[in-house]
Amino acid sequence: MAERPTFSPFWHRVRAMKPRLRPHVQITRQFYRGRRWHVVRDPSSNQFYRLNPIAHEFVGLYDGHRTIEEIWKIVLERHGDAAPTQGEAIQLITQLYNANLLAADVAPETEQLLRRGRERVKQKATQQAIGIMYFKVRMFNPDKYLAWVEPLLRPVLNRWGFIAWLAFVIYCLAQVLPEWGTLVSGFDSAIAPANWGWLIVVFIVTKAIHETGHGVICKRFGGQVPEFGIMLLVLFPAPYVDASAAWALPSKWKRIAVGAGGMIFELAVAGAAALVWKSSADGSLIRQIAYNAMFTASLSTILFNANPLMRFDGYFILSDLLEVPNLMQRSMKMLQHLWKVHVYRLKNETPPTSSRSEAAILILYGIGALIYRVFLFISITLMVMGRLFALGLVLAIWTGAMWFVLPVGKFVHWLATGNNIADCRPRVIAISLASFAIGLGALGMIPFPDHRRASGVIESVEDPGVFFSTAGFVETAHVRLGDIVREGDPLLTCTNDQMVSQLAQVAARITETQAVEQRAMGNDRYAEAQIARERLHALHEQEAYLRERLDNLVVRAPRDGRVVGQDPEQLVGRYVEQGAAACQVIDPADLRIVALLDQHEAAWPMELGIEDFQTEARLLSRVQDALPAEVESIVALQRELPHASFSAQGGGQIETSQEQQQSGMLAKEPQLKMYLRLASTGDDDLGQWLGLPGERVKLRFALPDKPLLVQWIDRLHKLVQGKVNI
Repeated sequence: MAERPTFSPFWHRVRAMKPRLRPHVQITRQFYRGRRWHVVRDPSSNQFYRLNPIAHEFVGLYDGHRTIEEIWKIVLERHGDAAPTQGEAIQLITQLYNANLLAADVAPETEQLLRRGRERVKQKATQQAIGIMYFKVRMFNPDKYLAWVEPLLRPVLNRWGFIAWLAFVIYCLAQVLPEWGTLVSGFDSAIAPANWGWLIVVFIVTKAIHETGHGVICKRFGGQVPEFGIMLLVLFPAPYVDASAAWALPSKWKRIAVGAGGMIFELAVAGAAALVWKSSADGSLIRQIAYNAMFTASLSTILFNANPLMRFDGYFILSDLLEVPNLMQRSMKMLQHLWKVHVYRLKNETPPTSSRSEAAILILYGIGALIYRVFLFISITLMVMGRLFALGLVLAIWTGAMWFVLPVGKFVHWLATGNNIADCRPRVIAISLASFAIGLGALGMIPFPDHRRASGVIESVEDPGVFFSTAGFVETAHVRLGDIVREGDPLLTCTNDQMVSQLAQVAARITETQAVEQRAMGNDRYAEAQIARERLHALHEQEAYLRERLDNLVVRAPRDGRVVGQDPEQLVGRYVEQGAAACQVIDPADLRIVALLDQHEAAWPMELGIEDFQTEARLLSRVQDALPAEVESIVALQRELPHASFSAQGGGQIETSQEQQQSGMLAKEPQLKMYLRLASTGDDDLGQWLGLPGERVKLRFALPDKPLLVQWIDRLHKLVQGKVNI
């Protein structure tokens, strides 16, 4: 590690200070990775700061009588090179002073250096502006409410209560998992506009219970919860409490318990709602509210609260589990340090940690957090723009400026005024410009693979269905699923005793009518013979019809192919109606894939031509297998859906038009239809791989290589087109 500069040009501004800790400041000892740390806390403002043992000793000498110069020399004599440098001492004093943990009589020039008061307010306002997606509004102090609730819940706020909670959650999961299909099918009704009112109410209530969990457990361990308010989570109201007093708890498991308390309470609500949902009547309001509670409590907990890449519960839990304090801030500083040391070749740079394992954690977390921040910015902005274009546009500009433009501005300011690069500023600026040019050139000039994706459905050119032509009881199944059959081979044999009896009766009537005709002809009663002859003709037609119906009791293969669909053996012994489905017989050569691309993706197939891109197909039920496919034809844009599986009601992604809401066969926006067939691979068992008509297929198109920047701009343009309603 590079040698740290001992002296600072600003030392004369603070050397005569005689600081002291404010009398109400509290100090708690904690251990991280086997090292002792101290947390300094101001209960009145709920401000915190962590100190290592040497820094704690340095601060412990603040008695209001010793000067900073005297204190620094004492620590320097005791610890030598491990003592803080003058620059580090100034930084420590500044942070404690700005956190309102120090009291001192300071000269104007010292006040200018430390920049207390207005800087602290400015910093808080800046943080609110930067975090507009998570804007907070303080409302009241919840101490009285928590002081009333905590004694009631105290008997279960222990390890035995946690075990009971875990058993309850497992029991609830065991009760509702068998109803998984029904749970998934209820998602559409949960997000339907008619349910938005109840969904919002349930969300706010469950989040209030979530925040109560944080506050109660923090109160249980002796912490104070001075603030309750509303956080505008992407402009959506959600309650919050300030449980940051948990940072001062000496045990990391207690801090983890406070961080997980909200999720514990919320999942308990989700479990209770699951039991209510299962026991309530289908279609009732109670069942829908219970589903809303399950949906909001479980989904939001998994996607947001438990996500360690966002500064919610999962972040603080991960920080304590890894024993890495200030994980987000220090990971960014670690990435900056690596860039300064290895790219700019700066010396005398102090890393945020001297531990290799901790440095690895900071690097990995910092990279993941940066990637997730970009993803979150794009996805949330597009979601809001899709609903409220003007508001989404303002949100995108503001957040983009705060998250990206502002850091770039700070970086430019550092290049122009940074003291640590005073001796090598031209070189650092040149490296920065070269790095920017290289990055932009790599993104904008080097070709990379360009892939597009679409959904498809297997269909047969001819109807593969085999149906019962005559009602009856299934007596024999001659084939099994997967058997190869030829046209005319028997598949199933049915019996119909009533029809056999009817045929016998018709045969008896024919014999009787023939006798009547012969007797009339013998007695020269020609009119009576003519009547008998006409009746006999009708009976013969009826006999032929019944014999045809009886012949149809044997269901035969309409074509060569493979038996798929319903298992014929499972139909044995059942009574089937005329026209009921028996099974399917598919010809692999007769199967194809029909795919749909929305109108925003319709340009490239028409511009490139079929021969200019390659296609890969994967069955949704067998995603591990992929086969090349060839585009057979491309049909012009149209709204009619070729299969119900494409519609949102059928499990697809395409919204259907209101006039076809029941059938779900007319899309709101025109779609480009494309027919594909699997390319020949020498596999004679292609039909078995391809599956059944109606199965979903995922398609990936490999387009000509393009630079990443061109691809991103093109896809962003298409995403905006698809999301924004102008």
